[in-house]
Formats: sequence, structure tokens, C-alpha cells
Amino acid sequence: MTDRDVFEYALLRVVPRVERGEFFNAGVVVYCRARSFVAARTHLDETKLTALDPSADVTGVRAALRAVEGVCLGGDAAGQAARDDAGRRFRWLIAPRSTVVQPGPVHTGLTADPEAEVERLLDLLVR
Repeated sequence: MTDRDVFEYALLRVVPRVERGEFFNAGVVVYCRARSFVAARTHLDETKLTALDPSADVTGVRAALRAVEGVCLGGDAAGQAARDDAGRRFRWLIAPRSTVVQPGPVHTGLTADPEAEVERLLDLLVR
């Protein structure tokens, strides 16, 4: 049997008009403490976005999703949060927000491969 570690994940939701409360999934953030791993993958369905809000800022939403991926990758270009350890980056990314891109609730699971888990969850819950 393969060693498996606990991981946490949260979906990234796009809420085009916060006052209406409608949203759809556009990404996932995965964190595995045992492996000091944090990663995000996104997929923006522009058709859904413009169906919920024809005047939505598609470029701005795409930039916000890319920013989440950048924080996970680390480095100076993504700001102070990207220089923190994996756990702090995950906690910062899943903090509640009242913006167009919001994190959903945190869920847990077991995995032998956190990187593969990111792709599996993106395919299962976003695409």
C-alpha cells in the first residue's frame, strides 16, 4: 500500500454579482502539510460568466484567478503572501472575501500524490 497524506482543498468560486449570490467553480487550491505542498489550478468558463453577468470583466476575473496560481507558485512577483510557507499561503488564499473570486469551504482527503490530486479535483469539480 502506498503512503498517503492528509490534504486540504477549497474550490475557487466566481461570483460575478456578489449581491445576487450566484456562483460557479473556476479553480481549486490544494494544500498538503506533510509535503509542504500548495498548488492551484483554474479554468474559467467564459460562457457561464457572461450568462450570469453579460457585463462581467472577463479579463479581470482571469487575472484574479492567475494571481491565486501565482501565490501558490511563490516568488517575489506574486507579492508578500507568495513568500510565506505553503501553509500560510493556503490559509491566506482561503480567507473569506467579498470579491468576484471567492474561496469555498475547506474539505479534506488522503492522497499519495498531491499534484495529481489538484488535476483530479479540477477535472471532477470545475471542468
